[in-house]
Amino acid sequence: MSLVLPTPGGNTDDGTLRAISDFHPFLSAFRRDLHAHPELGFEERRTAARVAEALQDFGFDEVYTGVGRTGVVGVLRGRRAGSSSKSVGLRADMDALPVQEEGTCAHRSVHAGRMHGCGHDGHVTMLLGAARHLAHTRDFGGTVHFIFQPGEEGHAGARVMIEDGLFERFPCDAVYALHNWPSLPAGTVAVNPGAMMAARDDFWLRIEGVGGHGAMPHRTADPVVAACAVVAALQTVVSRNLDPALSAVLTVHSLQAGGVIAHGVPTQSVTVPPQADIAGIAKWFDASAGEVLRRRVAEIARDCASALGTRADVRYLPFLPPTVNAPPCAELVRRAATDLLGAARVFTGVLPSMASEDFSFMLNERPGAYFWLGVGEDVPGLHHPRYDFNDAVLPIGAALLATIAREALAA
Repeated sequence: MSLVLPTPGGNTDDGTLRAISDFHPFLSAFRRDLHAHPELGFEERRTAARVAEALQDFGFDEVYTGVGRTGVVGVLRGRRAGSSSKSVGLRADMDALPVQEEGTCAHRSVHAGRMHGCGHDGHVTMLLGAARHLAHTRDFGGTVHFIFQPGEEGHAGARVMIEDGLFERFPCDAVYALHNWPSLPAGTVAVNPGAMMAARDDFWLRIEGVGGHGAMPHRTADPVVAACAVVAALQTVVSRNLDPALSAVLTVHSLQAGGVIAHGVPTQSVTVPPQADIAGIAKWFDASAGEVLRRRVAEIARDCASALGTRADVRYLPFLPPTVNAPPCAELVRRAATDLLGAARVFTGVLPSMASEDFSFMLNERPGAYFWLGVGEDVPGLHHPRYDFNDAVLPIGAALLATIAREALAA
């Protein structure tokens, strides 16, 4: 997949983009190597070693491994006159997904059941592209911390790095990150001065009943019937308990009870099981909506179960906070992207995504911004088994990150 870079005159600063494009072959080869060797959360040892080696080869001042278990942080100091106390963090996530790749590209995953289906191989490579360029030029004042984070996919790796002293060891006045976005045209940017991604809560409900013979249901307290009633009632929370002006999602993604029965195969006995298990997620932006979801999940589960002669145990776990940009930092991203790509390629005021992102933990600790980089509307969606990062946008993402670091330190 090819992409025509912005032409001179359509933007005010194409020098960084052109310079990084000169080593596009290196970036593409590096990204494809990562794609072929995906590693799951907190198992990114090969990836971390490759990243650390690259940073050392680029002449970084300091390179630290094992931050937050398998994370890497590179420290680069500028040579331009200015405030040497200023610092900025740039973050990329490194882990892959537990998904079987179905693509047929030459660099497809060599590991069964693992693939880079979310483009983190591209994120790592773009941050390395920015690292290589800034290490060569050193045309900024202050310090850039390059944060290569493990375990974004369901492991809250950002929180683990923070708990390991990330911002005490590597002070950042602000932090920035991007995510590739298949629904946006390739080489475009979307950023909001506010919410970008939703919070995520997880819940698990166990409905305890009384099992027995399926032909004698009056002697049981059927947890399957109660679980079905709970699932149906949960669908009313967003539509009937929340202010319609607030965005939220409540999804039950698992309902399990009894044994697994092959379709069409008769069983020797028909039994009402003693329990049923429900699992789901809740997504929200406004904290008041999150509180309503938490309260109503528990109330509905317990009351529905009780009405049908069963009992509900409720476990509700707030997992990820919403990803919310600081308006001044979002404006810096918008300005940098406009200078680099031209105003026609930069979108603001986009609808936030109901997906979630653990970069939110970093934004809760430091001001910053998270933005989307379009990789093409014809690219399979994130987490799709045929997804593959569009290498054509590697120089653009790298140039954006380098430009953001310079402007943040110059502000």
